[in-house]
Amino acid sequence: MILTVIIVSITPMLLVIFLLIYQFNKSYQEKTYAHLNELVQKHKQNIDAFLNEKLAIIRFLAANYTVEQLNNREFLLDQLLTLRKDYGNVFVDLGLISSSGRQMAYAGPYDLSNADYSGAEWFKKATGLNYDISDVFTGLRGTPHFIVSVKVSGMNDFYLVRATVDFESFNYLVQNLRVGKTGFAFILNRAGQFQTNTSVDFKPCQSCYSVFRDAMAITKKNIQVTRWKDESNQEQLFAVASMKDGEWLLVVQQQASDAFSELNRMIYIAVFIFMVGGISIILMAFATSKRMVRRVRRADVEKEKMNEQVIETGKMASLGELAAGIAHEINNPVAIMVEEAGWIGDLLEEEDLKESQNLEEFKRALNQINTQGKRCKEITHKLLSFARKTDSTIKDVHLNELVSELVSLSAQMAKYNKVTIETDLQDDLPFITISPSEMQQVLLNLINNALDAMEKAGGTIKISTKISKLEKDHIVIIVEDNGPGIPEANLPRIFDPFFTTKPVGKGTGLGLAICYGIINKIGGKIDVHSKVNEGTRFRIWIPIQK
Repeated sequence: MILTVIIVSITPMLLVIFLLIYQFNKSYQEKTYAHLNELVQKHKQNIDAFLNEKLAIIRFLAANYTVEQLNNREFLLDQLLTLRKDYGNVFVDLGLISSSGRQMAYAGPYDLSNADYSGAEWFKKATGLNYDISDVFTGLRGTPHFIVSVKVSGMNDFYLVRATVDFESFNYLVQNLRVGKTGFAFILNRAGQFQTNTSVDFKPCQSCYSVFRDAMAITKKNIQVTRWKDESNQEQLFAVASMKDGEWLLVVQQQASDAFSELNRMIYIAVFIFMVGGISIILMAFATSKRMVRRVRRADVEKEKMNEQVIETGKMASLGELAAGIAHEINNPVAIMVEEAGWIGDLLEEEDLKESQNLEEFKRALNQINTQGKRCKEITHKLLSFARKTDSTIKDVHLNELVSELVSLSAQMAKYNKVTIETDLQDDLPFITISPSEMQQVLLNLINNALDAMEKAGGTIKISTKISKLEKDHIVIIVEDNGPGIPEANLPRIFDPFFTTKPVGKGTGLGLAICYGIINKIGGKIDVHSKVNEGTRFRIWIPIQK
């Protein structure tokens, strides 16, 4: 039973929690990926705009001025000052380089006049293109920088107009990009070299970057967002964007545990709720099962008692039939005995017997025979009444009148026993259809029992009538006394036939059994509440016929 309750209760809760976690996990991942995608897209556009703007400026210089003008150091210096005035310190210097790699003119803070770039990687690459933005390198000046170059033709050869872009201005666009507590951004070239500085000291995941680049080449997407384990086997969330025609990768990297911290927290809460709910269900299953077992056990006990009562009822029914038969059989000889005793009494009045010296003894014996004969007749009458063999006339009765009449009849006996009978009768009681004689028998039995219980000690008997508050279609009669009470052990047997606590010769044990039978026959109920030295209360519910 416990296992069934636990399984039936926990399974739906487990399914609901699993589905909620699954749906929340799915939607949260989609939201996180979409946020990273948007963030990377925005910064990619900013960086591309920055680079394209600087390239466009140099292309403007190359397109609008001749090689002779650009070969003039003073002219280049004027152009550099103009650019710095318009764009700040983004442009570090300007220069014109011949096809052989020698710098022909230079304007800037470094001593780079006549510098030879023929062996520089950026120069080799730039000579094959109309314009180019190099990777970040240290070069001759020993500090990180990158070069924007544009090829121009003139004087039977080609030249490169180049400008150095301030690394810090470029690095600022990427280094300050932060996501959550652990997310940061950086740019890598094809060789996996950093093109920006990072605020975090870490080892880049070379294998995953090449995978991202290949995936973007296949899918033709500029941004890839996914999860990947880095070189230290920690799961990371990567958002990678392709820049500079696939030469650079803008990477936003964040620890998965940080990116999904809210999701993990929700999962922990769900697990906690499930554990608390599961423990509560288990405890409730134990408690409920124990309660059900107790109820089943109680039902079994009650069933056993009912079986015993059925058996006892059968016995009582048989006993009632037997008692009725015996009562009929005994009534006749008892009547003859009483009649013969009367005849003998008449004979004793004759002259010849009046002189007998045992006359008084004869009279005493005849009187005893007459008394015991009447007692036998009373017992047989009660047996017949218990067996429901006596006839009863049913008619409409006003209960208060019946109670008042019985109180008047019992007043003398109550006074003799120093008992006061009080009444509290509701005025507007309806008529009830019952046998007046049977109802008198019930109430007289209860009153006489109370008087017998209080004997010479005295006390109070209170009789009340009212409409029941719980069962409004019943009139309730309460007969209570403040006598010695009934021991608790005797209460379950109080309505059993032939059960009595009175001395031998004072009671037959049929009075309350007859009361119970009469009340039960009319569809009513009777119960008793009693405490030793506090008193006894009988309540009778009589249905109101409509």
